[in-house]
Amino acid sequence: MPLLEARGLTKSYDSGVLAVDNVSFSIERGETLGLVGESGSGKSTVARMVLGLIEPTSGSVTFDGQPVTGVPQRRLRPLRRRMQVVFQDPFAALNPRMRVRDIVGEPLVIHRACPRADLAPRVSELLRAVGLDDSALARYPHEFSGGQRQRINIARALALRPELIVLDEPVSALDVSVGAQIVNLLRDLQREFSLTYLFISHSMPLVRYLATNIAVLCRGRLIESGPSLEICHAPREAYTRDLLAATPEIRV
Repeated sequence: MPLLEARGLTKSYDSGVLAVDNVSFSIERGETLGLVGESGSGKSTVARMVLGLIEPTSGSVTFDGQPVTGVPQRRLRPLRRRMQVVFQDPFAALNPRMRVRDIVGEPLVIHRACPRADLAPRVSELLRAVGLDDSALARYPHEFSGGQRQRINIARALALRPELIVLDEPVSALDVSVGAQIVNLLRDLQREFSLTYLFISHSMPLVRYLATNIAVLCRGRLIESGPSLEICHAPREAYTRDLLAATPEIRV
């Protein structure tokens, strides 16, 4: 059974905009699906439906065989511990009034997932996992670089020991060299914590480096999908070939 399965996801709005049109895919445990397309292709809308943040107009999402769509929010609470997200903007995703120890520890407190006595050591452990040390604990987000902020976001996403992490353009707001460091970190963390990723990006080289499989979105429709090497070396669609040609290789 796939860890995550989306079937016929469609999202239309009252304005008449069809953001996502009949998108289906699945992700096996420990794998990475790269969902790739230009801005406005519907990638982030798919991510929000997968996480249960918005309901599809039609279609369904299941996580480990349990429905994510069409159920009350209270019933999603146990699943939310197992599904986390890292957003594109590493600064906007952090509360500027909170210290790092509180940002990273917040999911543990909200979900009562850690005794108070163990909270500080657990937060320190999470920071070390993403390459930060205890000197970060008492500082605020504005005191860090963009790459360090994204490391804090990743540490927070790891706090509840999730099985799936949705990565919504996690390096697009960073310099190329810093982004490469974050991509390598994500790869290391996947191995260390047996994570499954839905990696959303407009960059085919990034997706090719990280993803086991690739799904290509164009104007809300899934036009091509398959193993990463197959899609990148023998794309069937002109749109996919254009994506491959539009972004330079990365050094990671």
